[in-house]
Amino acid sequence: MDFLLECIGFPPDQDHGALMETVLVEGEAVPWRGDPENHRRLPLADGLELRLDREPGQDFWSLLPAYRVPHRLRVAVNTLREVPDSPFDGLLTAWACPPAPSDKAAPEPGEYLLTTWLTDARRLPRRVEPGHVLAISAAGFAVHVEYVGPNDGVRDPRILERRRGCAVAPLGGVDDPGGCSEVSLRIQSIRHMRNPLTGREVELLVCDAPERPLLLFVSPWQLEVDNLPAPRPGWRIEGTFLFSGVIAGGLTGPRTRVRRSFG
Repeated sequence: MDFLLECIGFPPDQDHGALMETVLVEGEAVPWRGDPENHRRLPLADGLELRLDREPGQDFWSLLPAYRVPHRLRVAVNTLREVPDSPFDGLLTAWACPPAPSDKAAPEPGEYLLTTWLTDARRLPRRVEPGHVLAISAAGFAVHVEYVGPNDGVRDPRILERRRGCAVAPLGGVDDPGGCSEVSLRIQSIRHMRNPLTGREVELLVCDAPERPLLLFVSPWQLEVDNLPAPRPGWRIEGTFLFSGVIAGGLTGPRTRVRRSFG
């Protein structure tokens, strides 16, 4: 998954061993996870972070990008499952922007179905019923981008007929990686950041979606290799993105005991 680091300004030839050592030495403990020696975060700039994890019984580290999303998205739980080899994470599939309980005429349980990793899943109660409404803060990191360009080049013109032209669908194959969704979204604006460790510019794509925008990061190296243009506001982006984030609201009552995992 090293290619995900390209989304926040680390080039393909980055020395990942040296980068992990930097996170170990200069990083800090991550809330709601395990042994702080095995779960570290290194804030970079403007909400960008590096996350370094080693799970119980494993002899290798996972180094992934993260972003502290400044807004919350309401979601209604569809499925929520624990991950055997990652006991502090939860894999959530949920309907974004569910209708209010009093809205009896709502034709759908939400605007679109999204899947995402929750890195603070230990905050959840032992059982979360389908339909329970949470608030999450999550961002998407490009696994593969297939299209960047004007709306008239969209793969499926019916997408443009949907609310704000927003299409999001979790991958459903047995061999597909968890937390990944295919998206087709219009780019509303682009925020520019800088990775202080590499000096590289990082672009955050703010994309139109019901209630709250979806935030995406892409690898400029993948775009170049695949001869795709640089994103522009008003254009559309399509591809597969891995979403990860945290719980931002909707928990019922105070927690009195931290669990090793949920479920």
